[in-house]
Amino acid sequence: MARKDKRRIEEIRVLSDQDLAKELEEAHRQLFTLRLQLSTRQLSNTAEAGKVKLKIARIKTVQQERELAVPAETEGA
Repeated sequence: MARKDKRRIEEIRVLSDQDLAKELEEAHRQLFTLRLQLSTRQLSNTAEAGKVKLKIARIKTVQQERELAVPAETEGA
């Protein structure tokens, strides 16, 4: 399980900032669609919403890591 998670986060870390923003927007849209399907009882796999939430959390984590790394680099220069 830990290896799969590590592989997923590494796949996200190689994306550019613009690609991360696109992925985040796409994941939010997907989550909205899943919530709509859940409320109308059309969603058969309820675990899918949790997977999308984890994807959003991973993307936001990488974005936060990059934001924190930029000031640290400028202070050292």
